[in-house]
Amino acid sequence: MSYPVSLLADGREEVIAGAVVPHGVTLMGWERKAHGWCRGDACVPAFRSAAAETAEGVDVVAFAELLGRPVVAGEGIIAVGEPVAADLGTAPDFTLDGFTLSSLRGRKVFLVFWASWCGCRYDLPAWLALGEELPVEIVPISLDRARADAAAWHDGPVDVEGVVAELYNVVNVPTVVWIDEDGRVARPQDTMTATDTFRSMNGLSSEAAVAALRHWALTGESGASGRSLRRATDEERAARLHARIAAWAFREGRPDQARHHLAAAADLAPHDVAIRRGLMSLDGIDPFGDAYFDLKVELEDAGIAIYRPLPDWS
Repeated sequence: MSYPVSLLADGREEVIAGAVVPHGVTLMGWERKAHGWCRGDACVPAFRSAAAETAEGVDVVAFAELLGRPVVAGEGIIAVGEPVAADLGTAPDFTLDGFTLSSLRGRKVFLVFWASWCGCRYDLPAWLALGEELPVEIVPISLDRARADAAAWHDGPVDVEGVVAELYNVVNVPTVVWIDEDGRVARPQDTMTATDTFRSMNGLSSEAAVAALRHWALTGESGASGRSLRRATDEERAARLHARIAAWAFREGRPDQARHHLAAAADLAPHDVAIRRGLMSLDGIDPFGDAYFDLKVELEDAGIAIYRPLPDWS
């Protein structure tokens, strides 16, 4: 007997008939036609899709893998990630809470990933003030897993499902990405601050960071030429899906299942603070308390960088 399963894909949750869905059902926007599975102008020919099809229907995990998308399944849940980007020099487009990145094409864009569980929340007014001063669009993206947590600090897009963090391979906040007028990555994942509020902890100079941003905004010279987004490993991609399932399980009142997937995520990507600290509050743990400082010591003892500034300005 098949039981309903929640499917987390493309930033949405939907309930499907089971891990094998009946023939004739649309799956992640793909429709079965005579010649194969199609979504818009893209099609997977029938001879290839046959690997995911059985007499009972379509195996969801096998179908996702056929599309080149990472997938993790748990009890009553399947999480499907984004396909691997072919060109890491192009900023992945996304739509989040009504904001679409490509709507700013023709303008320089400064993505600043932040969260309420990070002291970088205090930098938001300073970043936004620079957007008023300089010819650059400042776009804060919160990595909070609960919208209410982010709303207390800023009303911009909130990456509750971690999809944009996956697209840009963000492993901690603050992380910034610069995007030029043509939608190309001018500066990949970098750690920058707009104030020196926590300089004693992170060792970063906001003066140097702001000077680098100002120089790029006014001259177009990023200082990071030749660099592209750092490609996520298979382990990092799987860890993000375990984290997505953990967040879902906490919301569903399944803490044991959530902690199981959190542990799996930590084993796969111990350096991903955005997962390990970012989900603490869902488990009733203070992300500014002892648990975070224990994590910090663990990573430092293992020689794992918590902050990752690029060398050209820092």
